Amino acid sequence: MAGLRDAWRFEEAFRIETTLFLILTPLGIYLGQTPIERVLLVGSLLIVLVTELLNSGIEATVDRVGEEHHLLSGRAKDIGSAAVFVALLNVVMTWGMILVPRI
Repeated sequence: MAGLRDAWRFEEAFRIETTLFLILTPLGIYLGQTPIERVLLVGSLLIVLVTELLNSGIEATVDRVGEEHHLLSGRAKDIGSAAVFVALLNVVMTWGMILVPRI
């Protein structure tokens, strides 16, 4: 719980993604026509939160090691951010594939 509290307190991206999770989860439960669809819609949102927490942990560790610019430190942070981006793409793809055919 301390990690969630710290992520909320220190990570703006986590606050934004959590807010979106809280807004979109009821919508996903409502729009999902089957239990599988509901799990996919809500689960894709949870993956974003998990990925953001891991990315924040990577960034905190890299910053703890040193504030000076280092190629590997930058790479670690960039790869963590890329993981969050891929998780967000997963949300768009999942929600799109489930909901667009209904339009």
